[in-house]
Amino acid sequence: MNSTIEAPASATQDAKSLLTADQFAGVRATVMDANSGMAASLAGRIVEQAVAFVATSARFPEARIAPSPVVDEGWHALVLDTQLYATLCEAVGGFVHHYPQGPEPSGYDPELTAYTLTVMTNAGYGPDMDLWQGPGANEIAVGATTWHTPSDSRPIVITKRPKPKPKDDSGA
Repeated sequence: MNSTIEAPASATQDAKSLLTADQFAGVRATVMDANSGMAASLAGRIVEQAVAFVATSARFPEARIAPSPVVDEGWHALVLDTQLYATLCEAVGGFVHHYPQGPEPSGYDPELTAYTLTVMTNAGYGPDMDLWQGPGANEIAVGATTWHTPSDSRPIVITKRPKPKPKDDSGA
């Protein structure tokens, strides 16, 4: 795992504040629509962790991190509103691409999950541990079932926004 992650932020950041109240409610509703019977409070926690994961991914683009299936459910809901997602990614420092993977029952890596939570904490976001439980310990059922596994073709790729070229003042 990458050990060059900077020290934890002094205060825990509020991932929910990266969206407006209406945006947050819309993404939460998408999670609830995809998971019949899910309580709004749980769906909100999932969205908040997904936003924190995306912000962390943009802040530490070289960190090889991956969401739990529960958090991935929130990420999917964010991605479905492309304009909102693009705006969020721009606000946090770069577009976080999501490349889906097929079901991978053996994809769970407790070290990767622990590392992801450390990087999120270092980015200033408090992990909601109930949403990051491994197989057998997880009591939250969602549509997403895949444990992402970073590799050379990892599911998470950050595209930094190019810096504008300086204007040519030579008059040519």
